[in-house]
Order: sequence, then C-alpha cells, then structure tokens
Amino acid sequence: MNQILEKIDSPPNQNKIGKKVKVLYTRVSTIDQNLGRQQVDASNYQIVIEDKISGSVPFFERPGGEKIKSLIEKGVDIELCVWQICRLGRNIIDILNTIQYFNSKNICISFVAQNLKTLDNDGKENPITKMIISILGVVGEMERNAILERTQEGRELAKIQGKFLGRKKGTTESTIQFLEKHKKPIDLLRKGYKGVEIARICNISLNTITKIKKLNNQTL
Repeated sequence: MNQILEKIDSPPNQNKIGKKVKVLYTRVSTIDQNLGRQQVDASNYQIVIEDKISGSVPFFERPGGEKIKSLIEKGVDIELCVWQICRLGRNIIDILNTIQYFNSKNICISFVAQNLKTLDNDGKENPITKMIISILGVVGEMERNAILERTQEGRELAKIQGKFLGRKKGTTESTIQFLEKHKKPIDLLRKGYKGVEIARICNISLNTITKIKKLNNQTL
C-alpha cells in the first residue's frame, strides 16, 4: 500500500499505476462512531479512505471525497467500493450526481451490503440497479429528515415545558468554559475540517466556529 501511495503522490507525468486499484470508502456521521463494520474486509483493498462527517455534506466536499477525486485526476484507475448507499450520502440529488460523475469516468461503484453495482461488466449503466439505488437513496433521505424533525420537535417541547436549553440569559461564560464546551469542533478544526462541515456535524453556527477559532488561537 505504501508503494501505491508513493506512486499516487508522484509528479503528474509519473502517476500512472498501470492497473486497477481497489478503494474502500467508509463514512460515519460523527467522530464518536465506529467504522469497524464497514471495514470488516478492509484487507482486501489497497486503499481505505475514511470520512467522519455528515451525509448531508456533498460527497466531493468531504475530505475523503476530495482524496478520491484527486486519485482520479492523477490518472489512477480505481475500483470504488462503499458499504451501503447511505454512506455515499443522505441527499438523493447528491447521490445521483456523484454516481453520474463516476459513471462518466467509467468507474463502477460497488455497494457491498446491498450487492449492487452501478455499471455492468460491459461498463454500461444498469437501469434496474439505478432504479433500486434511487429508491434506497430516497429512503435514506427520508430517514435523515425524520431524525431532524424529531430533534426539532424535542427542542420545541423542551422549551414549552420550561426545560433548560443552553446558557441562561444574562449569565457570562469564561473563555476556558467556552472552549471546554466545544472540544469536538476544536478537534475537527485541528484535523483540517472546513467550517461548514463542522457546523453540520456539530449542529452549531458558523459564527460560533469563528469565535472558537479566535479564542482558541488566543489561548495557544
């Protein structure tokens, strides 16, 4: 694998590996979740790319998605495997656009758990598979929307019942307390995640992320 990566990182005129490289893409929504189930056969792949980011973030805006696109642009002939369709995304439009991009590059995506392939052995798009992927993608999007709706309903109910949500009005919070409360966004910032990605993962505003960056730099 190290030899493969060395060739991938070589100058543009030397980056042709010469044979198909098996790439496994895995994703979970938060840094606390475990990728183990998706990587049960990881030894069968030459490259394993991990994302810990919300499925609502478009595929090629994720760190892992950017790495895969970079491989393709460097001329690496890849075979992409994903555990399930919902790991590719939670937005049906983005899922279909992502698949279309790979189809245009004649790259087949294999969805392991669902035993589906986007292209047949002749490199042609399978209409039946496309229909199944569309249906499962819509189901995944509906599941995500239902989760968001239940979360919002829970917040509204908590407000009605007078339960405490957030810092009480009129109280102050020290810099240390603020940063302690936002350990997860700070960790993601250090790992190179973009502000918009962190906002979606941690369910916080971009203004809060800006404040985190400012205060965290002051304490370094």
